[in-house]
Amino acid sequence: MRLATWNVNSVRSRVDRAVAFLERTGTDVLALQETKCRDDQFPRAAFEAAGYEVATFGFSQWNGVALVSRVGLDDVERGFPTQPGFGEAPGPEARAIGATCGGVRVWSLYVPHGRAVGDPHYRYKLAWLDALRTQAQGWLDPATGDPDAAVALVGDWNVAPRDTDVWDLAVFADQTHITPPERAAFAAFESAGYTEVTRVHVPQDRRYTYWDYQRLRFPRDEGMRIDFAYVSPAVAARTTAVSIERVERKGKAPSDHVPVVLDLADTGARTGADGSADAAADAA
Repeated sequence: MRLATWNVNSVRSRVDRAVAFLERTGTDVLALQETKCRDDQFPRAAFEAAGYEVATFGFSQWNGVALVSRVGLDDVERGFPTQPGFGEAPGPEARAIGATCGGVRVWSLYVPHGRAVGDPHYRYKLAWLDALRTQAQGWLDPATGDPDAAVALVGDWNVAPRDTDVWDLAVFADQTHITPPERAAFAAFESAGYTEVTRVHVPQDRRYTYWDYQRLRFPRDEGMRIDFAYVSPAVAARTTAVSIERVERKGKAPSDHVPVVLDLADTGARTGADGSADAAADAA
């Protein structure tokens, strides 16, 4: 099975690119973030015409997550249990959606940005990550879940865990994404029993997944690595390859993020989103 995650930065603006990506890479399950539309506005017809089922969670032009699958889409959950809200909102923001796809419990996650250190949104971000980690640990706990469960937590984590995950550390001094509390909250998923497999398979420094639209950040390769996949032991054992599809930052109307693609053994080898494609994009 091929599983990808992509902060698409408005699915209505980039539906053609998303469908073309699915067709080019043979991706079976695509987790989307920042869809930026209500559920009734999501362009599901284009995905369904390509042979995919769609599950969405969106309220407005902000946030929004979705799952697109051609290997099943069962037991959909919009938001995880105990997911905190922000401010006076009546419920959780549209930042997490889960479903079982091809036997894997996939969660598309859009972690809060944090805005600024000390801002209420920064505290919300840390609380959000802690709540998710608690839930994720419970899913693998023998007393409350299943240690052999196939779980994938994928998406835009809005954390750069290492200094080399940002193009210039000095530029981010005293800003979010690189602070010790954020990095500790991210690392805590490892102690909860999960493996961040993109780093295992793409260990090289400065392999970014996001480049701001401003100041020629992409041509200068001034980016960040903030899109990741924490997976349970059952999924980590099946992960045979990971690629960062840098080519999707090029061309007409790209997102500021690129897809991260995981290949999971047991459904046969595929081609189109391997390391050579990423290397070719890096060389271009």
